[in-house]
Amino acid sequence: MKRSAVYPGTFDPITNGHYDLVRRAAGIFDRVVVAIAANPNKTPMFALETRVAMAKKVLELLPNVEVQGYSGLTFQFARALGTGVVIRGLRAVSDFEFEFQLANMSRHLAPDIETVFLTPQDQYTFVSSTLIREIAVLGGDVSEFVHPTVAEELSKRYRPASAHD
Repeated sequence: MKRSAVYPGTFDPITNGHYDLVRRAAGIFDRVVVAIAANPNKTPMFALETRVAMAKKVLELLPNVEVQGYSGLTFQFARALGTGVVIRGLRAVSDFEFEFQLANMSRHLAPDIETVFLTPQDQYTFVSSTLIREIAVLGGDVSEFVHPTVAEELSKRYRPASAHD
């Protein structure tokens, strides 16, 4: 029996921390679907199609990983894919309360879907898409935190402001 899992998120943009979790999940599960959410409660920097394209490029060398965009409830998407596992990342204790609440609500709504938590390697515990966007907007170098494709997309979108701006 093949084991598959869904790793949902907005991935706005995908970071090296996300890559680390996907790579490790791909070693545990036969199939990992990176599910990029078209979340109506958030206003992402990048359009869904761009986030999907960046993630596909970043993850292209992981043979048992696929990337799909989706909307709606994650557990419904997981069911439609025929998987009973949702992967969530925990960077720090500050993530735990929200993720714990989310996992319990998911268990209530979909008892057939399990949530599995993975933690990143130490060098990624402070990396978040929010911080990456902020650094990029302010003209900082994000190249050590994201794949070159993502750094290029951010660079195209946010050129450093001139000194007189």
